[in-house]
Amino acid sequence: MDSLFSQFLFLLLSSSLFLLNANANTERELGFTVDLIHRDSPESPFYHPVEEAPFQRVRNAILRSLNRTVHFGSVDLSKTPIQTDILSEQGEYLMKFSLGTPPLPIMAIADTGSDLIWTQCEPCMDCYPQEAPLFDPKNSSTYKNVSCESRQCKTLKRTTCSDDGRCRYSVSYGDRSRSYGNVALDTLTLGSADQRPVPLRNIAFGCGHDNSGTFNKKGSGIVGLGGGSLSLVSQIRDSIRGKFSYCLVPLSSESGRTSKMNFGSNAVVSGSGVVSTPIVKKNPETFYFLTLEAISVGDKKLRFPGSNFGTDEGNIIIDSGTTLTTLPSTFHSEIVSAVAAAVKGERVDSPIRSVLNLCYRASSDVRVPPITVHFKGADVNLKPMNYFVQVSDDVVCFAFAANDRFAIYGNLAQTNFLVGYDAVSQKVSFKNADCAKM
Repeated sequence: MDSLFSQFLFLLLSSSLFLLNANANTERELGFTVDLIHRDSPESPFYHPVEEAPFQRVRNAILRSLNRTVHFGSVDLSKTPIQTDILSEQGEYLMKFSLGTPPLPIMAIADTGSDLIWTQCEPCMDCYPQEAPLFDPKNSSTYKNVSCESRQCKTLKRTTCSDDGRCRYSVSYGDRSRSYGNVALDTLTLGSADQRPVPLRNIAFGCGHDNSGTFNKKGSGIVGLGGGSLSLVSQIRDSIRGKFSYCLVPLSSESGRTSKMNFGSNAVVSGSGVVSTPIVKKNPETFYFLTLEAISVGDKKLRFPGSNFGTDEGNIIIDSGTTLTTLPSTFHSEIVSAVAAAVKGERVDSPIRSVLNLCYRASSDVRVPPITVHFKGADVNLKPMNYFVQVSDDVVCFAFAANDRFAIYGNLAQTNFLVGYDAVSQKVSFKNADCAKM
């Protein structure tokens, strides 16, 4: 277990900074790669210089993951809201880009669980404090307000119309944070380490003039990367042919290696060992629904009975912003019992009993069973680092949690896998990888 926990996995898409290395391959299709930097990395604006042990960052990530369920908890599954509720103070990760002409650098929370792109704008009637200059639409020659009759305005669910016909949006979040402003079009530029920026013209976004809540002053807004029509991924879908992927590096205090997110031709997941499962289209369209059929613990295969998302197709969400994999409590208890029966080691009380309750002394000779997640058409063989985490100096815990409302395949289970999304073929692919070497 020493080697396992010397290279710990963390909430890699929890408030991470995107450093973009864009490279357009053709005029019709963009292919570029993004560095993902964990919020606890020295390169992150959230970095605390005070030395923290790896397990302390794991516990912080787990607590942030609990708040993440506020986001899912506010979604009405009987409707198709484009703006989904997220806990904005956590943010999951940050993205560095530029907006307008000339381009103004902006760093905003990026979220695979929401769609609308918005940033704080001048004139600001009521804004939360931010360190960077506010975006001023008067300074951009390519800025255009969107009319109430536009497709973009009609796509949004919470809009009003100004006296002069401009579309105004309103977004509220699970923690009572909010943003209000004008829907507009402008050029969004993805910066490039090799000085080859990728300008994306006429990107719809919200120019927020009234924003409040638990946002961090390092961020200037939110970039939605979900499946809805106004997310960044959807707006550039044709250019990237609906493809993006990421590879999450286990982060330790020693390594500091960055993760990668790829778009377009760079995002194709292929070669030996690739397994793929269908994306199930259902409401809300923001989320990426998959079908979980069973989970095997050693030789014991336990059938998944379903969740509030459904008993059959599309019964679980894959989410890069949630730390833990969460399962309905009855099924979770079956998994925990099977794991407990197979683990060899000294069992101890959990330091965070309300979240993880199957824990062992890390200093003992802990031996864990193999676990396989059986998605429809894709058997994903997890490594011990995907389902056991160190939560204190000498305690490791099983990292699946109970949640009767939402089944979520979290990012700990995705660490050291190349995970590819194809919105055209409607599938998610997994490939075992050493992400630090990619």
